[in-house]
Amino acid sequence: MCDTDHHKPHFSVRTALVLLLALLCAVGAGWLFHAGMRSLPLAFLTGGTTFAGAWVFWDRLIG
Repeated sequence: MCDTDHHKPHFSVRTALVLLLALLCAVGAGWLFHAGMRSLPLAFLTGGTTFAGAWVFWDRLIG
């Protein structure tokens, strides 16, 4: 066991917030795309690209 009293988190609260917001945007975009087009592979691609764009957007907005 480690005897250090200093516990450092793996990432900051800001990073967790950006991750959560980008994930919510990606899931929402993927779900909406799937609801409209009924294509699961394209919905995953839409969600993935939305995640990348939302990460940059929220990172710049909060930062």
